[in-house]
Amino acid sequence: MRKQSLALLMGPFTFALLSFWPSAQWHLQLSMLGIIIWMLTWWISQAVPIGVTSLLPMILFPLAGIAELKNTAANYASPIIYLFFGGFVLGIALEKWQVHKRIALTILKAAGESASRIVLGSMLATALLSMWISNTATTVMMLPIGMSVVGLVRHSFEDSKKAQNFGIALMLGIAYAANLGGMATLIGTPPNLVLANLVQEAELAPLGFARWLFFALPLVILLFAVVFWLNTRLLFPLKAQKLSGISELLSKELKTLGKAKAAEKRVLLVLAATATLWILKAQLNQIAGLESLSDTIIALLAAVALFIIPAGQSEKTGPLLAWPDMQKMPWSILLLFGGGISLAKGMEKTEMVNTLGQWISSASYPSVLLLILVITLFAVFLTEVMSNVALVSVFIPVSFIIANSLQVDSLLLAIPLTLGASCAFMFPISTPPNAIVYSSGFLKMGQMAKAGIWLNLLSIALISLYAYVLVPTFFG
Repeated sequence: MRKQSLALLMGPFTFALLSFWPSAQWHLQLSMLGIIIWMLTWWISQAVPIGVTSLLPMILFPLAGIAELKNTAANYASPIIYLFFGGFVLGIALEKWQVHKRIALTILKAAGESASRIVLGSMLATALLSMWISNTATTVMMLPIGMSVVGLVRHSFEDSKKAQNFGIALMLGIAYAANLGGMATLIGTPPNLVLANLVQEAELAPLGFARWLFFALPLVILLFAVVFWLNTRLLFPLKAQKLSGISELLSKELKTLGKAKAAEKRVLLVLAATATLWILKAQLNQIAGLESLSDTIIALLAAVALFIIPAGQSEKTGPLLAWPDMQKMPWSILLLFGGGISLAKGMEKTEMVNTLGQWISSASYPSVLLLILVITLFAVFLTEVMSNVALVSVFIPVSFIIANSLQVDSLLLAIPLTLGASCAFMFPISTPPNAIVYSSGFLKMGQMAKAGIWLNLLSIALISLYAYVLVPTFFG
């Protein structure tokens, strides 16, 4: 409580101090810096709810003379925010009709009964779900399944050390797979959408759902393999032995779900149709009348369809989604997007981005690859202690300025920065999935940090090399 009270006061105090600093030349930039420090302080400490902090630009920008209220409010209605809104609605439908649970249980059952394959199956189910629904919701769903598996097979191991390794590897695998899965799609994790919005605002070629998927998926598969190998072979080695009872447990859970109902099939049909439209959008734009079809319009079309298509359970059931289901919508995340976009706009308006970019680019870099490594390292370790949305919202515009000053492709720096912001593996506070699995009691913070530091370093190297080689090919 003392730390939160200190953070609560430190944010506005810093803003007031900088705003009244006696410098006419730097007045707007100092005020903007004060707003950034205020919001980052509250976001990191969570002294007030994240969504509430995200509304500060609408209060402070007009008062500080940075931007008018109507211009600031427009940031909270960006098309990218509605793309993520549509993705959230799809996720809510998957959860409501337990489609996600059936997918997870089916994959786990197919994994077999060896310890390492159970971990692999759990990670695969988590990553696939996290591509379409929030990593937090995915982890919340997978955690009780994982804990049931650990509890059932604990006595099947030869000693307590092997049983402990299995529990740790499974819990960490679920958390890390949830973080990685979201990187594969534009709607999978907030930093990807922030990047897409800032690319659009900078009038660069749009990323596009399909192009991003084909670019990011191989990297996610590579990182997934590294996480699995490191956890199950090196850090928490699992003996290749058969664990009895798993098939019976999963069969019982699937039996409880029963046969797939009409509502489940219809939700899956909507998801498949939405993904197909996203992938084929470029081709559909060539058809007369569909020139304006965008990823956001497709997502909103899917969201509206879910409130119209009948569930088919009975006449009294109604459509697949009803408005009370929207209580699960993470509105604070949507506001967080608006706050992050506002910060980026404010930095641009006050020319803070230009100043910071010129300062960083004035340093000497022997090669572009080294610069990419430095930026990715910066993103990976800073996101351990702060919101990844705030991080990319503030620093992607800076990366654009650095790229322009060095005469390299803007996305060559912005994309590894964005991907690195999703690779927080060390601490429970780093991401919600980390915190959720830590609450299981199966692992200690030191064990998470031990695995996380190696994964951080490996992800920095892999993301940097991957971006250096393939960003020009996909986005050049």
